[in-house]
Amino acid sequence: MITRRNAMKAGVALTGAVGGAGLLIPALSSEAQAQATDIDPTTIPKFAQEMPVPETLKPDRISGTTAYYSFEMQEVETEIIPGKQTTVRTFDGHFPGPWIKACSGHRVVVTQKNNLPSPTSIHLHGGHVPESSDGTPMDLIQPGGEKTYTYPNSQPNANLWFHDHAHHVESENVFRGLTGFYTLMDLPEKALGLPSGAYDLPIAIRDARFDDNGQLIYQMNDFRGRNVILANGKAWPYFEVAARKYRFRLYNTANMRFFTLKLSDGSTVQQIGGDGGLLEAPVTTDKISITSGERADVVIDFSKYPVGTNVEIVNTENVPAGVPPTPVLQFRVTRTAADYSKVPAKLRTLPALPAPTVNRNVVLRVDENSADGMGYIDEKVYDHTRVDNTIKYGDTEVWTVSNVNQRVPHNFHIHLVQFRVLERNGVPVTSGPETGLKDTVRLMPGEKIKVQATFTGYRGKYVYHCHMFDHAAMGMMATMEVV
Repeated sequence: MITRRNAMKAGVALTGAVGGAGLLIPALSSEAQAQATDIDPTTIPKFAQEMPVPETLKPDRISGTTAYYSFEMQEVETEIIPGKQTTVRTFDGHFPGPWIKACSGHRVVVTQKNNLPSPTSIHLHGGHVPESSDGTPMDLIQPGGEKTYTYPNSQPNANLWFHDHAHHVESENVFRGLTGFYTLMDLPEKALGLPSGAYDLPIAIRDARFDDNGQLIYQMNDFRGRNVILANGKAWPYFEVAARKYRFRLYNTANMRFFTLKLSDGSTVQQIGGDGGLLEAPVTTDKISITSGERADVVIDFSKYPVGTNVEIVNTENVPAGVPPTPVLQFRVTRTAADYSKVPAKLRTLPALPAPTVNRNVVLRVDENSADGMGYIDEKVYDHTRVDNTIKYGDTEVWTVSNVNQRVPHNFHIHLVQFRVLERNGVPVTSGPETGLKDTVRLMPGEKIKVQATFTGYRGKYVYHCHMFDHAAMGMMATMEVV
């Protein structure tokens, strides 16, 4: 089996090279990158660029209840840091990625052509899809090739997204920009009267590392080096808003960084949803926590601010006491506007949890004391030829997931299903955003959670893994087969 470790020992330095076992070899930093001088982030002007709103794509065609799209994965130049051009990897040149809006019960078919220098495999994160369209780590689109994915959308409203999942290179491809938004809507959600249209938009938040020419520097497991914060593809941008309610679908598209987001004036927001769509009721809170791959759906009411007010979103995750939080994005209240939207006290009713039939234990770990470490699930490095757990179709299972590391955080993502969080560290989860449907969940060092899911809809092989992309690329991934 080709692993990251023996690839590095062999001195391989080609992005997306394929070993004899068919496994992708992770990219290593080129000599030019290794010698590059990092840009000083304090020299990047903050709130000097306007945050773009991702483009909502129209289908190439519609036939009955099916919408057809086609994308060309390609490298383009874009301005992330003011005055500098950066090479990024994109779907059809969109950075941040394009935005597909879909409706429950209406299929979406996407043809992806790969014009990048490395293989790809496109995963609809949070999507309930057949194995053939899941974008599994070894279902590769080679450079110059293409693949068509079918998304049945047989699930309620959800804040999905799509990204590369080609094993060992997913980390670099996502770091270089290969992500897109996918909003799944349904009629019950539309009937609630939440902010909509121009007042409902996604925001992808992530970190990155740049050299002094503005080019991205990628190194595996490089958490501390990625010190420039992006919102919708711009470094520390601003966004003009009206003095009314806005719905922001927040996506953490960072490879590894966790965010705990607050408004700089300490005001509260209403969290109305997460990964798997709306919560049962809004949660009023002064902080929003999202780990790599997680989403949070929030409503911010700017009507309390006079026109001319500036207020920032800041990150307080891992900020020591007495140190100012890290800026992310500035809102500028520039005008008034009519507002007929509302946030109802009741948003949805989630189905009752069925009695579980199976209990499993899953243990997450990385080598903490080695720069050339590996990642493990149940003490095994990912091997695409191995099935780690066999699940009976229709079964409801409870998984106890543990992070046994002492210093390194993880999170946990399961393909195919949305789950419910039952317990965190032995304490039942009865309130807050973790009561909703989830597909990705935080696990700090030493933490243990219980999640419950029902495995139905499709049979086949799917993966579960840490969604810190660098950890997954290091081997922290396993395969389940629904039979």
